[in-house]
Amino acid sequence: MAARKIEHVGIMVSSLEVSIPFYEKVIGLKHTETINHTNGVIRLAFLSFQASSETEVELIEGFTGEVAKSGRVHHIAFTVDDIKEEFRRLSSLNVAGLDEAITTLPNGSQYFFFDGPDGEAIEFFQTTRGGTE
Repeated sequence: MAARKIEHVGIMVSSLEVSIPFYEKVIGLKHTETINHTNGVIRLAFLSFQASSETEVELIEGFTGEVAKSGRVHHIAFTVDDIKEEFRRLSSLNVAGLDEAITTLPNGSQYFFFDGPDGEAIEFFQTTRGGTE
């Protein structure tokens, strides 16, 4: 098979100046690069995890095509080590769209959703799969 890993996930945003600090402060990513697209309109910002830049989040500003609010991707999920602590932290930050409670799946994995600056759906997930809790 030719595919080896997820390179990045692209998220349409209205302002890189608003979204970059959000993804740094709330998610914990680091901003690695901002570039202008060859079309002269779109700006792209790349963010990665502190410990590894293998997978990135790409923020896309200036796209003028038609895309539904949720697009074709329902949400982007990030693994966290302590779901309860992250829920408390985001509650204290008054993050928009924060679920009222943490959901526990039948296998014991837990998650909650919240909104990014442009209403994009973000999930924090603590898995029990593979023995990781």
